[in-house]
Amino acid sequence: MTDERERWNEKYSGVDFSLPADPIPELERRLSTLPDGRALDVATGTGRNALFLAAAGYDVDAIDISDVALETARRRADEHGVDVNWMRADLAAFDWSVGEYDVITVSFFAALEHLPAIKEALAPDGVLIYEHHLRSSDPLEIGPSNERHRYRSNDLLRACLDLTILSYEERRRPVAGGVAAVATLVARNSSGGTQSYPKLTARKRPPSQE
Repeated sequence: MTDERERWNEKYSGVDFSLPADPIPELERRLSTLPDGRALDVATGTGRNALFLAAAGYDVDAIDISDVALETARRRADEHGVDVNWMRADLAAFDWSVGEYDVITVSFFAALEHLPAIKEALAPDGVLIYEHHLRSSDPLEIGPSNERHRYRSNDLLRACLDLTILSYEERRRPVAGGVAAVATLVARNSSGGTQSYPKLTARKRPPSQE
């Protein structure tokens, strides 16, 4: 077992470590505008985004390095009657497919070094939805204690400027029972000076994944 796997297994086994049960808010908000098809949830943890996407009808692959997290994710999938292809893998050694996924989600995982491969895995017009903790001068209750595991302002935005940015926001918001500073990006794998920007409309969400 790798040191990274041991570290994450220990973290997920801890009683003080918790993740939100609901998906990325922008994923839920924009579900009706996203392309159908295949989805990939990177660093899925206990499966909050993967379960939501599977319930919405996507063919979902979900990657994580932690056996403990994936065991919980599988149990939650069984409880909610959805199918997800759970994959235990270290992103550094993962065999990324090119142009494979219509939706890719990343939640609270510092993966800037993997972003070139993640972006290449997007199908034409595929959408990346990514949220991560920010460095902040404000007191925060949630997120990494080490600043190097947080992004600086606009780090995530700058790393995705080769995509069409549909939405980017930095703000404090409630996360897992506390307050966090979070950057959220929604970007599409498209290019050109003329783009389509679907109107956001209300859509009935899939059943709760709690």
